[in-house]
Parts: sequence; structure tokens; C-alpha cells
Amino acid sequence: MEVIIRERAGDAVSLTGAIIARALRKRPNLVLGLATGRTMVAVYDLLVAMYEDDGLDFSLARTFNLDEYIGLPPEDPDSYRFYMNKHLFHRVNIDLRNTHLPNGMADDIDAGCAQYEETIQDCGGIDLQLLGIGSTGHIGFNEPLSAMRTRAKALSPETIEQNFPRPHPSKGVPKRAITMGVGTILECRRCVLLATGEGKAAVVAKAVEGPVTSMISASALQLHPKCTVIVDEAAAAQLEHKPYYRWIFENEPEWEEYR
Repeated sequence: MEVIIRERAGDAVSLTGAIIARALRKRPNLVLGLATGRTMVAVYDLLVAMYEDDGLDFSLARTFNLDEYIGLPPEDPDSYRFYMNKHLFHRVNIDLRNTHLPNGMADDIDAGCAQYEETIQDCGGIDLQLLGIGSTGHIGFNEPLSAMRTRAKALSPETIEQNFPRPHPSKGVPKRAITMGVGTILECRRCVLLATGEGKAAVVAKAVEGPVTSMISASALQLHPKCTVIVDEAAAAQLEHKPYYRWIFENEPEWEEYR
């Protein structure tokens, strides 16, 4: 695991977008794992700008999202399919047939989860997985004590409150979701986790510098052979080894083109 600290949230987003764009240009049929949430909106806006201004080509890319709510149809504004269409898929030249999310409306959720894993393998696995981190330290919806493979998972009260602070009075909020498992994420060839803002500082410190534990699923990324954690100064506030992380970015050849 490498930790890269950028001064501002916008700088962290720019670096994340540049890594994704470089990977896509190098391999046009990239298998890209995608995340949702407020932090990722700026990343997708940047990728759309690269498509519009620089010709970043998504036509051969294939994507797999980390998760989807159970019980929300794709046209529901709170579903992650709706989110991805709105923020990325409908704004670039990607083939929607190559964009995959778990089916939260499946009659047989377990069978749908198994099929999702098979589809990932049929595409040769995920080349680059974009990740955020939730308030409980989760990646995807891998709440504390999560398992290894794609499956249905009960959401924690903290996650529900974070994602649905103002629930719709008539439909309530989803209490379960389908998520890629920790093991599925660890099999991705590269992982890039983006976290910004002081509200993420405590959980970032636990995930990066704390013990590897099922109570903080993001801590499993410490075991990944090629994982980059990109944070702004606010999200890095509680890290103990910040001088070393800054040294990495300033001195490692891998980061020279991004400096």
C-alpha cells in the first residue's frame, strides 16, 4: 500500500482521475471497477471533461460497480445504476451493455451474486478498482464482519444515516445491499482509494495504519500488492507517518509524471 497526500481535495481528485485516464489510454478495453458516493462525483466530472476536451475513449471499456441497493429499480434516483448513468455513463461514449452493476431487483439474489462474480471472471478480472471509504471503514458495502465474495449484506445504521439523511417518507430507505466481497476487491490488479475531508481522517488512519481486521474492511487493502490511497491534507490529519508518505510522492519514479 502507498499513501499519497495532496494539499487540497481537488488535487486528490485530479490525481485519481489522471491515474484512471492513463490506465484507460494504455489499455482501451480496460476492466474498470467503479464506486459511488459524493466523493466520486468530482472524479466522474473530471473524466467526462477529459472525454469532451481530450478525447478520452471509453468505447471499449468494461465496468463493474461495487454495489447496489436491494429493492431499488434502476430508474429510482437513489439507485446506483441511476447514479452511474447520471454522472458518467450517459456523458461519455461507453457501451451501456458493457456496464455492470449487481441486480438489486433479482428474484434470486444469491444466484445473481454468483453470476456477477462469474461475469467479472469472464472479463478476465478487474484491472483497476476505484474505491471510497465509508464511516465504518467499509469498502463497497463490506460492513464490519464482512465476507469475501459478492453477496447480500445488511447495512449498518451509520451507513444508512450517511447515505439517506433525509429518507423519502413514503418509501423509507433500503436496509440491505449487494456488494462485492473483500476477496473480490483484493483480486483486482490495482486498487485506488480516494478519501477527502476531515470527516474521513479517523477512519483513514485506522484503515491505513491500524491492524488488519474484519471490523474495518478497508484495512484489508494493506495486504494488496498494488493499492494506492489518495487523500487530501484534511483526510490525512490523523496519520502518523505523513512525512514518509510525502517523501514517496516526491521521490518515487512512479509518480514523476504526476508531480
